[in-house]
Amino acid sequence: MPCLNEAETVETCVRKALTCMREHDIDGEVVIADNGSTDGSQQLARDAGARVVHVEEKGYGNALIGGIRAARGRYVIMGDADDSYDFTALLPFVEQLRDGADLVMGNRFKGGIAPGAMPPLHRYLGNPVLSFVGRLFFPSAIGDFHCGLRGFRRDSILRLGLQTGGMEFASEMVVKSTLQGLDVREVPTTLSPDGRSRPPHLRSWRDGWRHLRFLLLYSPRWLFFLPGLALMVLGVVAGTALAFGPVWIGELAFDVDTLVGASAAVVIGFQAVLFALFTKVYAAEEGFLPEDRRIKRLVDVITLERGLVAGGLLALAGLAGLVASLVHWQVRSFGELDPRESLRLVVPSATALIMSLQTVFAALFISILGIRRTKETPIDVAASAAEEAAEQVSKETAAEAAVEAAGETAVETAGESAPAKA
Repeated sequence: MPCLNEAETVETCVRKALTCMREHDIDGEVVIADNGSTDGSQQLARDAGARVVHVEEKGYGNALIGGIRAARGRYVIMGDADDSYDFTALLPFVEQLRDGADLVMGNRFKGGIAPGAMPPLHRYLGNPVLSFVGRLFFPSAIGDFHCGLRGFRRDSILRLGLQTGGMEFASEMVVKSTLQGLDVREVPTTLSPDGRSRPPHLRSWRDGWRHLRFLLLYSPRWLFFLPGLALMVLGVVAGTALAFGPVWIGELAFDVDTLVGASAAVVIGFQAVLFALFTKVYAAEEGFLPEDRRIKRLVDVITLERGLVAGGLLALAGLAGLVASLVHWQVRSFGELDPRESLRLVVPSATALIMSLQTVFAALFISILGIRRTKETPIDVAASAAEEAAEQVSKETAAEAAVEAAGETAVETAGESAPAKA
């Protein structure tokens, strides 16, 4: 249980959890991950039978990961120390874990939310919307992404390398478990009004934004690729239509001004698609996201040489368009031009030149990202340690042999000189 000034409720929570374990013959402990309480919560928790560990780095996520690392059990069940969750009803979580689940989420919407337990903003907007976004962005069936009561295999969660220190830790655990293919399940749980007289630590808009920001950053497809692709398609369709003349829709006329906007949409969309590719490659290389076979195949196809060729072809097309625009100007005796005619040549040509440079730079950058660093595996570490140990033994053996040889020489010398002294 993460704890920050929970003197009013922490003792009750600890006693409920210990009672549940005794009743169901569960060999376990209650760990309080204290995040700097100043109201005596630590001693109250100890008196109730908990083990208290101090987590210096502030934040909900930091407190939880500190408690998870300190836990001694095979399975861990985490829950807030505000008495809003029923710690006497933990058996469904334990049963699912014993059945092979890696992560078992509570679902408050299925189990029941008592009147006054959840603000209307969270119940009808925040949690449903963020949970929907999580299911949309990631292949997850979890209905309550932010339930604070959940159980998991300790080793499975530690292998995920969770990093967020705030409230978004709850989303990170679900997202990374899903992306890594862990067995994630859900059980109904209840939510009651917490037993504290002070306001909760949660800040609705700030923490809601942090959850949404995390979901976006971990899904380059929705953050970059799909919006960028939509912009590109819109820009190409509009630009192609306008390149041959104005387009009328009813009484509205779309002309070269719209063509400039279409060109901007193509460039921005193409840049966004490239960012999606950069993000996926970098995240896979650094271990933030699992490797995507489609991205790997695409990177194998988009070699530096092919990128340079594609960029060169786009540059040639752009230059050809600019030459055509110069010819058009020459025909007009290098005098004043009608923008409605000249821009239909210049804008597509400039767009092609911009995209040519983007393509070349993207190919170079992807090639840099694709340079794999030598990573030392556990086998390499063990082999290196064995070699060092063998080398040390060899040195010690040589030293001992040298000492023995020196001793024998000294004895022989003493034996030869003994008669003379006599």
